[in-house]
Amino acid sequence: MDIAQLADRLTAETAKIIYGKETQIRLIVMALLSQGHVLLEDLPGVGKTTLIKTLAAVSGCRSKRIQFVPDLLPADILGMNIYDRNRGEFRHLPGPVFTNLLLADEINRAVPRTQSALLEAMEERQVTIDGETLPLPTPFVVMATQNPVESESTFRLPAAQMDRFLIRLSMGYPAPEEERRMLFSLGDSIPLDGLETVTSPEELVAAQDSLSQIRVSPEVAGYLVSLVGATRSHPMVRMGASPRASRALFRAARAWAAMAGRSFVTPDDIQALIHPVLAHRLLLTNEARLSGVTADGVLDQIAAQLPVPPAAGDEFHGA
Repeated sequence: MDIAQLADRLTAETAKIIYGKETQIRLIVMALLSQGHVLLEDLPGVGKTTLIKTLAAVSGCRSKRIQFVPDLLPADILGMNIYDRNRGEFRHLPGPVFTNLLLADEINRAVPRTQSALLEAMEERQVTIDGETLPLPTPFVVMATQNPVESESTFRLPAAQMDRFLIRLSMGYPAPEEERRMLFSLGDSIPLDGLETVTSPEELVAAQDSLSQIRVSPEVAGYLVSLVGATRSHPMVRMGASPRASRALFRAARAWAAMAGRSFVTPDDIQALIHPVLAHRLLLTNEARLSGVTADGVLDQIAAQLPVPPAAGDEFHGA
C-alpha cells in the first residue's frame, strides 16, 4: 500500500475546507495512520471542530460528536444496559463511543469522573459496562478539543489522560489571504457534502497494519530513547515523558516516514514530531513556569544538546 499517496489524498481533500493549515492536517493524518488520539487546543472559532468533521467526511469513517458539559455522565459516552421487558432480558444500548472518529468537543468542561470514562477506550480500544468488556470499532480515534484560555466551569485533564493523546496541536489564526479566501468560499456555509471520500475504514486499518514494515535502525531508536529519557532528568521538568510517550513517538515516526514515501525512519522524522508528541506530556517545575520556560523550549534545548546519528537507508536491517 502506498501510504504517501493515501496521506496526500486525505490532506488535499481536507485542505478544500481548512485553508492554510497543511501542517496541522498532515499531523492529524499521521495520528490517524498510527492509531493515535488528537487534542486540538486553541481559541474558539479557529476551525478545530470543522477540521475534525472534514477529516471524518473524506476518510469515509463513521463519526459521532459529544458536547462535553459538567452534567455529562459516563453512561452518556459509553452507553448502558437497559432491561427489555418484551424479551425479559437486558440489552446493551451503545453510546457514541462506538464509532470510528469520536469528536469530544470541549473535553475539559466535563467533570473528572466523566473524562476518565474515555481512558480505557483510548488505551485499549474497548469499554467495560457492568462487567462486560466490549470491543470498539476499528479504526477508533478520539479527536478532542479544548479552550486553553477559559477556566470557569472547566476541569483540567489529568496527566494520565494527557498521556493518552498521541499529539496536541494548535490551529492558530489564518493568514490574511487565507481568511479572505475563506470568507468567499465558506462565508455562508461549510460544504462538507461536496467533499470526496478518498479512503475507507478498511483501507485505513490496512495502512495502520503496514506501518510495522517501516524500519527503524538501532541508532535512530537509541536517539529516540535518549530524547525521551532526557526529559526525565531535565532540571526544569517535574515529570518527564513516560515509556508510553516513547512508544507513541516510535509509532508516529514510522507513520511520518511512510507519509514521506520512505521505508525507514530518520532522525529528522523524530525531530519533526517531538513537539506535538512530547510537549503536552511534560510537567514543568514551578521555577520553570515563573521563569517563562515552556515545554517546547525544554525540548528544543534537549534536541540541541544530543548528538544526532547519521540517517540510515536501505543498507541496514533495523527493528
